[in-house]
Amino acid sequence: MDVSKSTDKNIQEKISSSAWKTLAILSLIATMVMYAETMLIPAIPDLISDFHISYSMSSWILTTYLIAGAIMTPITGKLADIYGRKKVLLIIMAIYVLGVSLGGFVTNIYEMLGVRIIQGIGMSMFPIAFGIIRELFPRNKLAIGQGIITSMFATGAVIGLVAGGHIIQNFGWKATFFSMIPISVALLVIITRFIHVEDPHLHSKNEKIGQSGNDSKNKIDIPGAITLTISISAFLMALTMVENGDNSNSLIMIGLLVIGIVYLTLFAIIEKRSSSPLVSMKILAHKTILPANVMVMIVGMSMFMVFQTIPVLVRSPSPLGFGENPLMTSNVQLPFAIVLLIFGPTSGFIVSKLGSTKPIILGSLISTIGFVSLYLYHSTEFLVSTDLAILSTGLSLTNVGAMNVIMLTTPRQDMGVSLGMSTLIRIIGASIGPAMAGMYMQTHKTSLPGIVGSFPTPYSYNLIFLTATIISCLSICLALFLRNQLGKSPILEH
Repeated sequence: MDVSKSTDKNIQEKISSSAWKTLAILSLIATMVMYAETMLIPAIPDLISDFHISYSMSSWILTTYLIAGAIMTPITGKLADIYGRKKVLLIIMAIYVLGVSLGGFVTNIYEMLGVRIIQGIGMSMFPIAFGIIRELFPRNKLAIGQGIITSMFATGAVIGLVAGGHIIQNFGWKATFFSMIPISVALLVIITRFIHVEDPHLHSKNEKIGQSGNDSKNKIDIPGAITLTISISAFLMALTMVENGDNSNSLIMIGLLVIGIVYLTLFAIIEKRSSSPLVSMKILAHKTILPANVMVMIVGMSMFMVFQTIPVLVRSPSPLGFGENPLMTSNVQLPFAIVLLIFGPTSGFIVSKLGSTKPIILGSLISTIGFVSLYLYHSTEFLVSTDLAILSTGLSLTNVGAMNVIMLTTPRQDMGVSLGMSTLIRIIGASIGPAMAGMYMQTHKTSLPGIVGSFPTPYSYNLIFLTATIISCLSICLALFLRNQLGKSPILEH
C-alpha cells in the first residue's frame, strides 16, 4: 500500500546538511537567551546595594523576565503561524538585541525591570525554533533536533549561573550585558543570511486569499492576550510574595490569587469562543498533549528549584551549609551542566530509536531517584554533585520524550500555537519551582552564634527535596498513562 511505501521512505530519509546548520544556529540562540535569564542571579546582592532596593523588589529582576516570556510565547507562536517563522524570529531577535544593548546602561531598578521585560520577549523564540525543526527534520528524526535544542535550553541556564558569577566577580554585573552585545548582533545577521525555511500554511493561506472568513483566522486574539497577561502576572506576583515571606500582606496575596483565577477562567471562556484562539483548548485537552505538557512543566519546576536551592546550600555557613565561595558553587553544579550538555542530544537519538514512552518512563524514574538521593544524601559537595548528575539525566530524557509526543501529536497547522503553549507551561513551572524552594527556606531559618544573619535550616532542604520527589512520582504516573495512550497509536510511538 502507499502508506507502507511512504513509511519506508520516511525511515530511510536522512537529515540534510542545511537542517544541521539551521539546528546549530537555533541551538546558539537557545543558549544565549537562557543565559540572559540566569546571568544576573549571582549579582542580586550587588543590585540591591547599587539600586538601594529591598530583597522583595530585587526578586522582580527575574520575575519580570519570566512574565514577559510567558505572555509573549503563545502570542509569538500565533504570529509565526500567520506571518512566517523566519520573519517573526528576526523581529523577536531584534527586540532582544535592543534589550541586551540597553542592559549595561541602566541606573535604577525601574530601568532594569524595563530592560528585563524586553529581554524576556526573547524567550518566545523557542516555539519558533521547534517549529522550524519540524519543517526541516524527517518525522522519525524530530527527537534528535528537539533534544539538541532542549539541551541548550537547560545548559544555557546553567551557564548563566556559572559564567555570570565569574564575570560579575571580576568585571561587575554590567559586563554581563556588554559581553552579550556582539554575540546577539552576530546571531541576528546569521539568522538573516543562513536560515531558510518555508511555511506551507502561508502558501495555502495565499491560495485562499479570496475566500470569506479566512481573515478571521489570521487575527491576533487581543482579549485572550489581555486576560492571559493579567492572570499570569497575578499568579506570579502572589508566588513572589510567598517566596519573600510577605506574611503581613497575606490579604493582598489572596486577592492576587483570586484575580488570577478569575482572569484565567475568563481566558478559557474567551479562547473557546474565539475564531482564532491564542491557546487552543481542544489541543491542550488532548489525551496525550495534556499529560505531556504537565510533564514539561514538572521538568521546568524541578530544574529551577535546583537553581534556587543549591547555591544557598553551598554558600550558607557550616553546619547549616558548606560555607563555600561562588566558585565552589559553580563547581558543585558543573556535573549538572555537563550531563545536560552531553545527554540532551543523546536522549534525542534514544527517543528516535526507541519511541517516546520508554525514555519518558525511564527519565521519570531516574529523576525521582535523583531527588530521593538528594533528600537522603546532601551532606557533602561530592554527594550533591553526583545527585545532580543523576537528576539531569532523568530530566533530559523526560523533557525530550514529552516534547516529541507533543510535536508528533499536534496537527501541522497548529504547531506554532501548540509549541507556544508548551513553552509557556514550562516557563510557568520554572517560576513555581524557585517560589516553592524560597518559601521553604524563608519559613525555616535560624541564626548561628558569631555570624550575622539567618540561614535556612537542614529541615528546609529536606522539605524541598521531598516535595520534588513527590512531584517526580506524579511524572511517573503520567508517563505510564502516556504509555497506555501511545500504545494505541503505533505511529506516535515511533
